[in-house]
Amino acid sequence: MKNITVYSGPMCGYCDAAKRLLERNNLKFTDIDVSTKDGLRDEMTKKANGRRTIPQIFFNDEHVGGYQELRDLEKSGKLLSSLK
Repeated sequence: MKNITVYSGPMCGYCDAAKRLLERNNLKFTDIDVSTKDGLRDEMTKKANGRRTIPQIFFNDEHVGGYQELRDLEKSGKLLSSLK
């Protein structure tokens, strides 16, 4: 199974929704709060091809996108197969 990383921030409804979606599917993930350390948002932006909004979600080093893209994977039934 691929590792899941969620770059998030405080007071972010979409970040919370993405984490709830993953938890609802019994998926473990690493949450990186970009507000806790200088350089984390820059790291996220570089990995996400310039996207600066949060959340940004990765399966291993593959950029999935934000909450909507994650939700689309779940709705289409492709979330779990994307993690194999």
